[in-house]
Amino acid sequence: MNHKMTIAAVQMNSQQDINANLATIKAAISDASAQGAKLVVLPENCCSMGEQRATAARFDELSSTISDYARMHGVYVLAGSLPCPYRPEGIIVPDGRMRQVSQLFAPDGTQAARYDKIHLFTATVADKQGSYNEAATFEPGTQTVVTPIEVNNAIFQLGMMVCFDLRFPALAQRLRQAGAKLLSAPSAFTYLTGQANWSLLLQARALDSQCMVIGAAQGGEHSYKTGNPRQTWGHAAITAFDGSVVDSYENSALEGQALDKSYALVLATLDKGAQEKGRQSMPIFQCHRLA
Repeated sequence: MNHKMTIAAVQMNSQQDINANLATIKAAISDASAQGAKLVVLPENCCSMGEQRATAARFDELSSTISDYARMHGVYVLAGSLPCPYRPEGIIVPDGRMRQVSQLFAPDGTQAARYDKIHLFTATVADKQGSYNEAATFEPGTQTVVTPIEVNNAIFQLGMMVCFDLRFPALAQRLRQAGAKLLSAPSAFTYLTGQANWSLLLQARALDSQCMVIGAAQGGEHSYKTGNPRQTWGHAAITAFDGSVVDSYENSALEGQALDKSYALVLATLDKGAQEKGRQSMPIFQCHRLA
């Protein structure tokens, strides 16, 4: 039995043209599939940076489109995050807020899992925007999610996170305790917080959980209708269970890409046998006493 799976993390520079972003997503999934990826992870806000309410109004349509891409190429696709006007049970989010929703679509196009972002970004940053308060727009999720991915008759358990979740080691540890081998971390880190902490957080959460951490990312400058552009850090990366960086894209902007590419791919292969051997050689979850 083959206990290996190739994974692709996508770096994008999503603007507010949803159709253009969908074209990029479609091309990235096709490219990743051609390179052997069985799981493709898109970044946070993959369909639009900004214009959250207008994007949320199209949640079902956009979800269906991305699920079609998964089915078309016969791969799992994690739609990093989309703003959604309703909770998992279908109840409209009160007070005009939304949920930040990460979805996993199976190779047959069905929704395999939905995770609503638990930790909402709150920070003061010395950039042009200055302060961030996701809770003013979004309602936090309340449920952790670990979901199986079946590839080559082997099961790989995926624990789902989004962006700011990376700063909370207890979440990564809880996902590991629930059986996770992989952690998804679709993100849109600000340039300054990403420069300071992105790589460290990916490696730290891998060490905390002994899981492979998949850091898909937004990178570069994003134009906003307010006239104040937002900069994101990029540097998509995949980190192994031992904290080593397997592969990374070493830029914020999409530099040096072919003229027809508006994305970058980072690829890695998870070897369940090697991961389990590493976990056994340092059994930190058998030694864990505080949780």
